[in-house]
This record gives sequence, structure tokens and C-alpha cells, in this order.
Amino acid sequence: MAFAANVLARSFSTSVGRQAAIKHVTVIGGGLMGSGIAQVAAQSGHNVTMVDVSEEVLKKSQANIEKSLMRVAKKKFADKPEEGQTFTKEVLSRISVNSDPAQAAKSADLVVEAIVENIDIKQKLFKTLDENAPQHTIFASNTSSLPIKDIAKATQRLDRFGGLHFFNPVPVMKLVEVIRIPETSDDTFKSLVAFGQAVGKTTVECKDTPGFVVNRLLVPYMAEAIRMLERGDATAKDIDVAMKLGAGYPMGPFELSDYVGLDTMKFILDGWSENFPDQPLFKSSPLLDKMVENGKLGMKSGEGFYTYNKK
Repeated sequence: MAFAANVLARSFSTSVGRQAAIKHVTVIGGGLMGSGIAQVAAQSGHNVTMVDVSEEVLKKSQANIEKSLMRVAKKKFADKPEEGQTFTKEVLSRISVNSDPAQAAKSADLVVEAIVENIDIKQKLFKTLDENAPQHTIFASNTSSLPIKDIAKATQRLDRFGGLHFFNPVPVMKLVEVIRIPETSDDTFKSLVAFGQAVGKTTVECKDTPGFVVNRLLVPYMAEAIRMLERGDATAKDIDVAMKLGAGYPMGPFELSDYVGLDTMKFILDGWSENFPDQPLFKSSPLLDKMVENGKLGMKSGEGFYTYNKK
């Protein structure tokens, strides 16, 4: 049945020709990533619906987006504050909120999912979205660690499914990774690339490989730094200084690990290790496991490899 549905979907896609332009974007998830994606989409002229099951999260996200836009306006319209106010109001007017994903998907040309990194929850969400979104709607996940194919298989539109991996904070970071699975159609992929560029990002293309480009290189790099510390090869501070001054990195691996979150690192490594047990780069470390177990998660907990003053 799924095969037949995919054949019908491909036939539909072929019959209508090129993928329609993306005008309305539905962003599922009102957290830091979701609200950031909603902001840059609205700034670039798209109509946006931001979805979260929590009304409180949506209110907080709207307030954060307004503050972010005011900072943008202050910089962009430094000598013309009235134009800055107009800019902020116009962008905000293009963002609506909804607590019903199924309803919000009905008017979407593109749905971008940015919720918790849990494959079961994502699959359940996309199954519901697939049943309610128009035939032409493209689906994309902002996952940083889960295979796009595993998420997409909950739907009957593999040809209209891909990945859009933004980076935090979305309004500031200039990159978006555009990921395709083997079934992603050329028109869908071109539309995702075009959307990434339309919201002002530089796009890089990648297959559905663990961690895509950035995290595939970055997470093992941070994990290897932890292994160096475990072996007593050097201190965390000296490793950080060495990579900043010797390799020109803006942050050392331990500073970056604390910023990302040690629990996030462990989650990614554990998932990759489970799927690729023979890959030594994906192994966690006893030190990382112990720190997470003790609640030393980095900046967000006030202590990781360094100690932070929690505000």
C-alpha cells in the first residue's frame, strides 16, 4: 500500500510539473530553533504559522522574536527609528500562532519540524501532518542527529521530504544544511535550497549521513578532546587554548561542549553508536557519561568542564 501511494505521489508531482513557490511556511516547535526559523522566514517575506502545543511557549516565543527583531531594526535602521518600527511590525504581522499542527499544515507550502529529538514523536507528528497537508506541501526536519529517512518513512510523500538543518541562534548563524534522501525529488530539493537562500542563508548540500556535515565532524572532534583529557594528555584549558591559537578556532572543544550541552553530546553519540556499533568515532566516554549522570551539563546547568554563573 505504501509503495502504491508513493507511486501515486510521484505521478502527481510529475503531472503538476515544477514545485510551486514556497509562500506559506508552517514551523512546528516554538523553542529556540523553531522561533528562530519562524523569524527568518517572516523577515524574508514568507507568511508563517508557528505551532506548539503549549500556549505559554508560543507567547514566550512571540516575545523573544519581537525582541530579536527590535535588535535587527536598531542595527539596520540606526538613523531611521520609525522605519525600524515599521519593519518590526510588518515582520510580526506575517507570523501567526497555532496549537494544532494538523490545522496549521492545511495551508502550508512547506512544513519545517523543530521539536524534541525523539524519533517516535517525530514520526507520529509527520504521520498526522501527512494526513492533513495538501498534496504539494514539502516536509522538512531540522533534526541534528536522527536520519531523515527514518523520520520520513512515517509519511506517504518521501519524494517531498528532506532536511533543513539550521544552526543556533538561527537569526545570526549563516549556514543551513539541505539534506536529501534517495527518494527526494529534484524539484523538492531545489525548492528546499531556494528556501534556505531566500531566508538569507548560505546552503550546503548533503546526503542523509549521520550528523550531516557539521555535526559529523564536530561531535567526534569534541569527543576525542574528552578522550585526551581522560588519558591525561593535557588539561581541558590547554587543549582549548591550543585549538584556538593553533587552529584558529573561535572556541575550544571543551568550551564548545559546554555551550552545546554535554547531555546533547551524549544523546547524539549514543544514537550514532547504536546505529553504527563498529564506528569508534561514535563511542561515548566514561567521563562524559559520568558528568551527565551527575547533572554537569555545561552552561545550562552552571557547571560542565568549566563553572558558570547562572543568572
